[in-house]
Amino acid sequence: MQIYLYIFLIIIFFMTRDVFYPYFKNYQRQKLITRYFQPEWRNFLKEKVLFYNRLNANEKQLFENKISNFLLDYNIKGIETDISDFDKVLVAASAVIPVFRFSNWYYRDLKTIFLFPDSFTINHPMLPEGTLLNGLVGYGGMVDKMYLSRKALYESFEKDFDGKHTGIHEFLHLIDMEDGAADGVPDILIPKSYIKPWKELIQKEIERVCNDDSILSNYACENAAEFFAESGVSFFENPDELQSKHPELYRVLELIFMTKTK
Repeated sequence: MQIYLYIFLIIIFFMTRDVFYPYFKNYQRQKLITRYFQPEWRNFLKEKVLFYNRLNANEKQLFENKISNFLLDYNIKGIETDISDFDKVLVAASAVIPVFRFSNWYYRDLKTIFLFPDSFTINHPMLPEGTLLNGLVGYGGMVDKMYLSRKALYESFEKDFDGKHTGIHEFLHLIDMEDGAADGVPDILIPKSYIKPWKELIQKEIERVCNDDSILSNYACENAAEFFAESGVSFFENPDELQSKHPELYRVLELIFMTKTK
């Protein structure tokens, strides 16, 4: 009789494992995420990341979990420099901020982030020789790589309200490219009914930038992709002025990122 019970239990196990395994796997992942976050990182986030400080207690916990999740999924390596856990936390914060309101976000076209100590040059056919960069992502053989200046990354978090942020800028490019094109239209975040009005708004706002009638940096005048990255940075870095000077743009970005920044 006992052997029949064992056989029955084995049959039940194989019949139900596909149903319960995802829940078990998610439970194990959540435990790992919670244990991974270090207490000293919390104080570092309080010191460096304004976005984190704007959150309530539950949201702060979620932000910390997303930091851990990102660091478990992606490699961060130093080039010509040693890097610390705090450097990695700032990279992760740059990645989490623009997609904070989205559940289970994953940067599909990214595997490794490389940190240079300062501005750097990359040999690439699409860049003039000797071009100094603070960030770069997504070109040719760099599809799964991101390069960032460690110095520029820290400066981005230390200079709040200036509408500039190297880390967020590059991750916004990745978000833009989720649909396969760096065109300033992140289809994955914008309902189809908003795509045409968004494209029209981009052109109108780019004209303002080019005519020095905008709070966005002149870099937003380059093309639609750079406009999306720069306007997104301003949305998270300098929301009060963006809402005041560009109310329509602010409203649309609020819909895209599903969040209020104030």
